[in-house]
Amino acid sequence: MAGTQLTERYSRLAETVASRFGERLSRMTDSPGELTYVVEPGSLLECCRELRDDESLGFEMLMDLCGVDYSQYGHDEWRTEGATATGFSRGVFEAAGDDGQPLDMAGAAWEPPARFAVVYHLLSITRNHRLRLKVFCQDAAAPMLDSVTGIWASADWYEREAFDLFGILFRGHPDLRRLLTDYGFIGHPFRKDFPLIGNVEMRYDPDKGRVVYEPVSIEPRTLVPKVIRDDARYESGLKDGGDA
Repeated sequence: MAGTQLTERYSRLAETVASRFGERLSRMTDSPGELTYVVEPGSLLECCRELRDDESLGFEMLMDLCGVDYSQYGHDEWRTEGATATGFSRGVFEAAGDDGQPLDMAGAAWEPPARFAVVYHLLSITRNHRLRLKVFCQDAAAPMLDSVTGIWASADWYEREAFDLFGILFRGHPDLRRLLTDYGFIGHPFRKDFPLIGNVEMRYDPDKGRVVYEPVSIEPRTLVPKVIRDDARYESGLKDGGDA
């Protein structure tokens, strides 16, 4: 494993997982010192139940569940006058290959197998160890996975949050509705193609006695570092040591 090696305790856990699940769980090597596994959507519930119920594993608690949007991952460029050719990848990969494609920490080319994924962070209170599961949604147009609320009750609001912010559906969830945005909200704010300024803005209208929605009035602007601005701050005479 590249980077930080597993502790002896986590090495034993990795051996247990490998012997118990075989090819059903595929270990990722880009999380140094931690255990992260990819599981196929069809095996999600089966593997989660075994991770919870197996005495040698004992993952009684789902600590967190979150969505991920891999749209343009490793390729999307910062839209500035001085962006490099490797874009966002310079923040998540150690290097790029000769063809400019991002490399993982082991030096191998890596591409997300799907646009959307869900990540499950598990904790064994009994054995005091942690494990991460990642599941890629097969359909980008309508990403959907089975709900794990029947295995860990804490997944209820986590799955609602992932649905609200990423538009990921959870089959079998008892009450899948928005959690953080308004009930009439359109779109999913954490998707990479959702505009940073939003689509509408809201205010209280005293004449109507209610909240009203209006087209957003904020002008689009670049909000990333290293923006080269055409103003006096870059005049050579204003720099330290200048005559101005």
